[in-house]
Amino acid sequence: MQQDSKIAFITDKKHASQYEDPKNENGQLMTYLKERGFQPSYQIWDNEDIDWTSFDALIIKTTWDYHRRIVEFNAWLNKLEKAGVYVLNSIETIRWNSDKIYLKELEEKGVKTAQTIWLEKGDSFDIDKLFAKLDTEKIIIKPRVSASANHTYALTKEEAIKKKTEIERLLSTENLMAQPFLKEIQTQGEWSLMFFNGVYSHSIMKIPKENDFKVQGGSRKKVEASKEVVETARNIVDNFAKGCLYTRVDGLKIDGKFVLMELELIEPHLFLNESENGFELYHQGLVHFLNSKRN
Repeated sequence: MQQDSKIAFITDKKHASQYEDPKNENGQLMTYLKERGFQPSYQIWDNEDIDWTSFDALIIKTTWDYHRRIVEFNAWLNKLEKAGVYVLNSIETIRWNSDKIYLKELEEKGVKTAQTIWLEKGDSFDIDKLFAKLDTEKIIIKPRVSASANHTYALTKEEAIKKKTEIERLLSTENLMAQPFLKEIQTQGEWSLMFFNGVYSHSIMKIPKENDFKVQGGSRKKVEASKEVVETARNIVDNFAKGCLYTRVDGLKIDGKFVLMELELIEPHLFLNESENGFELYHQGLVHFLNSKRN
């Protein structure tokens, strides 16, 4: 049994206090594991004084500044890998999932995703071409490496013209992606389905604020996903998130079909408070991975 294992939840400085908050998912998860005999703690990922090899497992949980410090973050991952530190989800998975170009791979393998044009660093922001190819009145522009809707814009053609200098400034330093604005994000909301060790737990609907398109900062409600939606999400998990302690599948229903927006494998909020058995499924998944490691 692995109940005495030393587990480090990995966070950034800004969100470290969540692990001491009894009303927060992260504080509650710490308490839940302590009550089951684990030795959980939270650690800030860029703390150079930590001996990462002293833990049985590191769980990437709230490293919500990684996209702004991707070079440092990758160097830290390299350090962990060299030292043989056990990380959940795996370092290989985190690297793959940190750049949204993974969506292109999923699309090529048959997963229904939002139509996307990939803009490489140094490309020009060709507004007419983008709107014509995406056949839309409004486009979404965002970085390929991003989180929390950082540098994410919803633009009509007129707004895109006004933002052209700013977008091209971004393109001079990083890769971007362009997608059509999907009205379903406002009219229906975005699904999030949670899986732990491949086992479906629960789902919620995220709804933007009025006149907004970003679900960050909006509202949410617990929903029961249809069997079809759960099975579609499960197939994605089975094929592209094997060996993951936690997975969040985000998507929209368009014309009756589930369209994947993101496969969250790095540091997603898991809405454990919205589930009757989410904490226990997380716990069971963790025990499984710790047993697999030692066997």
